[in-house]
Amino acid sequence: MNKVRIIAIFSLAVLLGACSSRELNTKTSNTTGWNYFDERTTNFEALADIDAGIPTGMVPIQGGTFMIGEHDEFITAPRDNSQRSVTVTSFYMDKYEVTNLNWREYLHWMEIVFGQTAPELVQKVLPDSTVWREELAYNDPYVENYFRHPAFSFYPVVGVSWTQAMAYAKWRTDRVNELALIKAGAIATPDFQGLQATDDEGYKDEWETETGYYMDEFEVPDPEDPTNTITMYRPSYDYIRDKFVFSTEKYLTVGDYQPEFGRRPKTDSYGNERKVNRTDGILVAGYRLPTEAEWEFAAYAPVAGEDGLTIEGKIYPWSGYHPRNLTNKQRGQLQANFVRGRGDMMGVSGALNDRYVITAPVDEYFPNDFGLYNMAGNVNEWVLDVYRETSNQEVSEYNSFRGNIYMKPKMTVNEDGAKVYAIDSVGGIELEFSGDDDKRDYKDGDFASLLDTDYPLDTVGIENLSEVKTDPTDILAPRITKNTRVYKGGSWRDRIYWLNPSTRRYLDQDKSASTIGFRCAMSTVGNQLDNQIQ
Repeated sequence: MNKVRIIAIFSLAVLLGACSSRELNTKTSNTTGWNYFDERTTNFEALADIDAGIPTGMVPIQGGTFMIGEHDEFITAPRDNSQRSVTVTSFYMDKYEVTNLNWREYLHWMEIVFGQTAPELVQKVLPDSTVWREELAYNDPYVENYFRHPAFSFYPVVGVSWTQAMAYAKWRTDRVNELALIKAGAIATPDFQGLQATDDEGYKDEWETETGYYMDEFEVPDPEDPTNTITMYRPSYDYIRDKFVFSTEKYLTVGDYQPEFGRRPKTDSYGNERKVNRTDGILVAGYRLPTEAEWEFAAYAPVAGEDGLTIEGKIYPWSGYHPRNLTNKQRGQLQANFVRGRGDMMGVSGALNDRYVITAPVDEYFPNDFGLYNMAGNVNEWVLDVYRETSNQEVSEYNSFRGNIYMKPKMTVNEDGAKVYAIDSVGGIELEFSGDDDKRDYKDGDFASLLDTDYPLDTVGIENLSEVKTDPTDILAPRITKNTRVYKGGSWRDRIYWLNPSTRRYLDQDKSASTIGFRCAMSTVGNQLDNQIQ
């Protein structure tokens, strides 16, 4: 080996070594030279690249560029999904649709916490079971059993509005963060038994002294003498809302809100106990609904193979046009839960029957290339976006989304005249926005959404046309508003056209249906995700 070649190899090794190492570190500041974590100085904590792992129940979705919009030509299509190339950042997505069991866990928590003091809050989270009623069909058993019966535990929850789905995502965020802090020893497990009613007046007096809140009093029949009553006491709604319910933003923001410290509380530079904050890397970014672009990207799963090529023009989350599996091992098995033809809800008896005439368990059928189940069929899924016919023409080419409202914490004045954060009905910080912060109609080029159609049908003034203020025949005018939300994916009672991830439909955010469910997404923090597709 000659000298020149040895020098070249050595130089290459040095170069590769330099590329693989990182000068930036969390020991010494590269700008001031002071040491981090030095108790003799300010003891500044410098953390970086904390890997909190994949959020509970989710699949990592590595972002990328794809062609959003129509992937096949249908003569009768609404033409509201024009094609364009967009890029989405990496994110996480629920592997399965949210189930009845998941929602019953949410409902149970609300009943335990607010059932006695604010039952109206419990009523607000109940799914609308009447969505199963149909004038010319007998679906009454589903009205009574679909949500509550354990036989349907792993079926997707339906009858849930977009607004309810968003409230669930916030509740889920708070419960996950609360558990993370408990496991880290930063806070103690909340005492749910302390919410139970008691007849001990001494305990009542001690509790009120310690908390500064009053207990509610109520009478119940004496079990030993029905002619008498017993006075019972329970924590008031104000206490539960303000001090008992863990809220991520309230924990981070409100100075006097402090759940009980756990066995290993964090300390500041001087050894004083402190709250965990974002820089500790313990808290998740937050569950939410996926944007339409994220949902469509996740459904198509445009994964490049080892040859660097990806399948373009997929019509469904699986490859090819055929709704049945064509591989030798699963030949003939349906790839999604939908209506195959007129009246065909489940196939013929025998090997070609999928056994599900309405919804199916969320882990049925074949997952797509990202490992996500039922991204086509079973139930449509709410997404975050406000519907506009022209969305694909207007939104940004990176992290496309229409529906931004820039919120900020609401301030109020307490009885002492001091400004404090306003707490909402379920114990979080109440948010507000000004008109300029509402971007749902920003650069809206959709003429239909600008029509004022929110009026009752005028049947009284028809005879005297001079008194008619609106067109009484215009009953088919579009009702697209700032609260009109997109849902996608097709359902158990849809034809295959709607299983194309690019198709779009819409509904008011406070309405629900037996064909609409949802799953959650979460933004990544820091670096983009590595390719984890096997």
